[in-house]
Amino acid sequence: MAATGVLPFVRGVDLSGNDFKGGYFPEHVKAMTSLRWLKLNRTGLCYLPEELAALQKLEHLSVSHNSLTTLHGELSGLPCLRAIVARANSLKNSGVPDDIFQLDDLSVLDLSYNQLTECPRELENAKNMLVLNLGHNSIETIPNQLFINLTDLLYLDLSNNKLESLPPQMRRLVHLQTLILNNNPLLHAQLRQLPAMTALQTLHLRNTQRTQSNLPTSLEGLVNLADVDLSCNDLSRVPECLYTLGSLRRLNLSSNQIAELSLCIDQWTQLETLNLSRNQLTSLPSAICKLTKLKKMYLNSNKLDFDGIPSGIGKLANLEEFMAANNNLELIPESLCRCSKLRKLVLNKNRLVTLPEAIHFLTDVEILDVRENPNLVMPPKPVDRTSEWYNIDFSLQNQLRLAGASPATVAAAAAGSSTKDPLARKMRLRRRKDSAQDDQAKQVLKGMSDVAQEKNKKIEESGEAKAPDLKTRRWDQGLEKPQLDYSEFFSEDVGQLPGLCVWQIENFVPTLVDEAFHGKFYEADCYIVLKVPGEDRGSPMSPTQGYGRTTSHPVPPQTFLDENGSLNWEIYYWIGQEATLDKKACSAIHAVNLRNYLGAECRSIREEMGDESDEFLQVFDNDISYIEGGTASGFFTVEDTQYVTRLYRVYGKKNVKLEPVALKGTSLDPRFVFLLDHGLNLFVWRGSRATLSGTTKARLFAEKINKNERKGKAEITLLAQGQETPDFWEVLGGQPEEIRPCVPDDFQPHKPKLYKVGLGLGYLELPQINYKLSVEHKKRLKADLMPEMRLLQSLLDTKSVYILDCWSDVFIWIGRKSPRLVRAAALKLSQELCGMLHRPKHAMVTRNLEGTECQVFKSKFKNWDDVLRVDYTRNAETVLQEGGLAGKVRKDAEKKDQMKADLTALFLPRQPPMPLSEAEQLMEEWNEDLDGMEGFVLEGKKFARLPEEEFGHFHTHDCYVFLCRYWVPVEYEEEEEKKKKGEGKGEEEGEEEEEEKQPEEDFQCIVYFWQGREASNMGWLTFTFSLQKKFESLFPGKLEVVRMTQQQENPKFLSHFKRRFVIHRGKRKDRASPPQPSLYHIRTNGGALCTRCIQINTDAGLLNSEFCFILKVPFESTDNQGIVYTWVGRAADPDEAKLAEDIMNHMFDDSYSKQVINEGEEPENFFWVGIGSQKPYDEDADYMKHSRLFRCSNEKGYFSVSEKCSDFCQDDLADDDIMLLDNGREVSRGREAVLCPGQGPDLPVALWAEPGCTSFPQVYMWVGTQTSQVEIKLSLKACQVYIQHMRSKDPTRPRKLRLVRKGNEPWPFTRCFHAWSVFRKPPA
Repeated sequence: MAATGVLPFVRGVDLSGNDFKGGYFPEHVKAMTSLRWLKLNRTGLCYLPEELAALQKLEHLSVSHNSLTTLHGELSGLPCLRAIVARANSLKNSGVPDDIFQLDDLSVLDLSYNQLTECPRELENAKNMLVLNLGHNSIETIPNQLFINLTDLLYLDLSNNKLESLPPQMRRLVHLQTLILNNNPLLHAQLRQLPAMTALQTLHLRNTQRTQSNLPTSLEGLVNLADVDLSCNDLSRVPECLYTLGSLRRLNLSSNQIAELSLCIDQWTQLETLNLSRNQLTSLPSAICKLTKLKKMYLNSNKLDFDGIPSGIGKLANLEEFMAANNNLELIPESLCRCSKLRKLVLNKNRLVTLPEAIHFLTDVEILDVRENPNLVMPPKPVDRTSEWYNIDFSLQNQLRLAGASPATVAAAAAGSSTKDPLARKMRLRRRKDSAQDDQAKQVLKGMSDVAQEKNKKIEESGEAKAPDLKTRRWDQGLEKPQLDYSEFFSEDVGQLPGLCVWQIENFVPTLVDEAFHGKFYEADCYIVLKVPGEDRGSPMSPTQGYGRTTSHPVPPQTFLDENGSLNWEIYYWIGQEATLDKKACSAIHAVNLRNYLGAECRSIREEMGDESDEFLQVFDNDISYIEGGTASGFFTVEDTQYVTRLYRVYGKKNVKLEPVALKGTSLDPRFVFLLDHGLNLFVWRGSRATLSGTTKARLFAEKINKNERKGKAEITLLAQGQETPDFWEVLGGQPEEIRPCVPDDFQPHKPKLYKVGLGLGYLELPQINYKLSVEHKKRLKADLMPEMRLLQSLLDTKSVYILDCWSDVFIWIGRKSPRLVRAAALKLSQELCGMLHRPKHAMVTRNLEGTECQVFKSKFKNWDDVLRVDYTRNAETVLQEGGLAGKVRKDAEKKDQMKADLTALFLPRQPPMPLSEAEQLMEEWNEDLDGMEGFVLEGKKFARLPEEEFGHFHTHDCYVFLCRYWVPVEYEEEEEKKKKGEGKGEEEGEEEEEEKQPEEDFQCIVYFWQGREASNMGWLTFTFSLQKKFESLFPGKLEVVRMTQQQENPKFLSHFKRRFVIHRGKRKDRASPPQPSLYHIRTNGGALCTRCIQINTDAGLLNSEFCFILKVPFESTDNQGIVYTWVGRAADPDEAKLAEDIMNHMFDDSYSKQVINEGEEPENFFWVGIGSQKPYDEDADYMKHSRLFRCSNEKGYFSVSEKCSDFCQDDLADDDIMLLDNGREVSRGREAVLCPGQGPDLPVALWAEPGCTSFPQVYMWVGTQTSQVEIKLSLKACQVYIQHMRSKDPTRPRKLRLVRKGNEPWPFTRCFHAWSVFRKPPA
């Protein structure tokens, strides 16, 4: 490829992270003849490429983290070379050439993390050296002559070597600012050279065997020293020389033997970080309270008690982090809670008894660690302001608006709620009658009089009233300026300096035009021109001088002011002959916006192509030209879009990822899911060994593509291996003979590389963004924001253009405010970059404009999705007050005047049931991961092993333990290679963060503890003190305990029994005498995973035509124990009927007679006699498709409503909450209980359940016995909102509200719960 593109204009490029092993280094690099800096880090280089010899202007070369054994080559032939960074290689003494130190401009040399045993020879000849890093080698001595010539050094790092002494010539380093000598055996080095280094700012002497005797006696001359590290030494007290350092900002004295601090520490008035961890301190002096600028204090692993922390510590108003773990603290001073900026408070491993009550007012605290304080009792929270709970707007319109509904939905709800209500009409008429209209009129008149009197009083206080201005106002003076934000279009300093500004209309917004293109207009574009007249005091300003252009005159330009003292602007908007309608309209609109933004009184003047006014031509000195073409219209075009057919492999468990592969049938792999994008046909192909979760994620990804890129017109087809359509194989070029695994087992995806395109005067730059420690962020990112080095959307700036290199895909992201020249350069650079490096043939370049990114590009970033995270508890006022702190939810103490209510769950649709095929696939996957399962049951006071034939049978009075071992495939996210030899800096020596270790094992053990409804808590206590400790010793670090109660089981646990989950009444070994008939009800809640067979009361009234039941009728005969019937309702599901028969065969052996009977075929001699007697029962169960259960509570500090999953049970009815049950269908049987209104709370009598109210869908409000009056009244409001919402959706079937007290539930309420019985008592 000839160097005819933009490569000769590239000034810098970062090719780090590419694989250049085996001679794959791109030869086109030598075409970058203007290259100034080049980064080749982590590229696998074993030697320096020969192409470097052509880069005669190269100044900076970085080849870190490679496998270089020598630097010999062409480096000495690069005359402009200033910096060589070759850290973390395998360089030895002979691998460093002597001739590179003859380079006149060499000023930076980094040879750290190598295998050097001595300083490079001839290093003393590099007289212009400013930065020298030789750390993490094995250097034993430093030659004396080294620092005779290198007197201009600013940075010197000799850490982690074997130095025992330092040359005395180091005192000549009077310009040195940073000196790092960590981890060297400098016991006999007195460091007498330090006082002479007067410019020193940073001094690190960690683990250098410092004592009181081998430190200088005085450091008074180091007035700039701000950072000192003396950790891991043998200091018994703070060295006296440190007390004289008044400019000290960071001091680390951790891991010493310091027992006390002097009162002289008050000299550190600028100190911000103090680390005294792992010492022998018993108390802190009161003088520490004078360090008012202190932000971080670390006191871990000392001997501090309550008296050891001064009571005046609250004076440290800037304190943000306080860590005192592993001490003897029983209390902390209450004054510590006055440090209002405290964000991190760590007090674990102490003897704390309680904390001050004021701890609740530290509203900025993000981390409060009080673990391993066994006697700690947290202080009570501030008294709740109950009265303010009633100041909540519960109107349906307001709650829909808070839930993020569209204005049309809110309006429709308002219209739907306006149906005539006779009771409401009577109340309105009564209020009107009570309020007299005369009184209202008097109040209005009195208010007008008061306003007039206040206005006259102000005029009298300000002096005599001025005579009214009789001058006629201009036409525009009476117009009100619209409250719009123009900062997105125009900069702050626009129109303030003389010159010319030109904007071009592109995608409906003005884009600033470069000065070089002033006077050059595209025929299909529209422009806005702003002229600010002015003159240079040195000489007249040329009309062609652009806005903001620098001149050679020493005196700044002078602007012309009009008679009112304001700038006299001229605003034009120019319309091209071929311009589209959107550009014409936007140019006129934004010209007016510019006038309003400047506050100008001039008019915006329209200029048309070929008919420009003389004034307009004079602005450009009568030198304008027209260019054919222009930018595309902002409107969507109607021509057919051409789509590129691509095939993607879908992988990743936690985060879905797509890898493009060759478009052919042999690329398919039976272990993966593939997505075939064929324009308006999207195929999701699942291999025979692929997981169901991968298929679901691929289908959701295809839905997003269809919604965002295909306008909902694409057809999504799900295909399983062996069920492909001919169209599918036609796109792939034919069906292969066999689909075999083709992806290597050790496949590792390429780490994406993000480049930022830089453009200057005649040059281009392509730096990479290190998105783990990105300099794009003003504050250091938290660890949870950047897990596994995923890309973040916040890295992209709207004023810039980026290139994302994913090896098999190259994306260009164009910010909406980026200059046109940068866009053009990025397009060319991306093509050069794609062709320069070794890539697969199906690799391609994709252009993405901000706001219209393709879904594949979004998938490369963390949490970039179309779902917006909305905080429904905030209003517009709080958003404005919080500024740019997105997602910051302040504490209730800061929002005293704002109470919150979250009713979002009431407006969400009901959760759909899981299809049977997906449930079976999920059960199959979970059971494939199961390596083994052992069961235990509590017998007496110990757990005994449960026989395998009893797996799946549970009793309500027993407790069970199941130990499950799962195979867990380890999947590592792409992350940066760990730095060699422990490279990397620690923050506060491990005080602030810990390195996360990768798991080494490939299995996990989960212990499921199951407790029956009638079982006591003794089973759980016995388990925690016996079996759990045994399991933890057998599987250290690999054990997880899951506690479950009856009918609230984990879905994964249920899947191991394959829908044969039977719950019997009583205890496991108890046998009734004489034996009684028993009835079992089989029911599925929300999906096949949640299928249970539960013993219920033996009552024929509990039968239902849509379910299956099992009835056991025992005999007293020894030959035949009894007969078992499987009763199948006439409307029961066939699959459930077959399941009922399997459960019957699984539950009872051949000693029982078994029979499957359909509804209406029951034998009277045994069936009806065994079940008691024949009674009427329900013939439908439509409520199963519509019933919903909501929980109303204010335990979060604000009133909220949450929905239980479709697998709810009786125990979900919390005694201290309000539950809302919607049965969704008409009640078919009038069995509601009559409740006494006098026994209920203070609510209307009409709300209580009455007999006969059975002809409409009902919403039941269930009230627990321990519910507060506040929750009752708020829940009543929420119920009314829900009923209004459902009425607006379906006016033909309005719901009615009924109140239900605990213990008095009617039949239409209880039948919505599986196996309803009496409420259990609190377990002992």
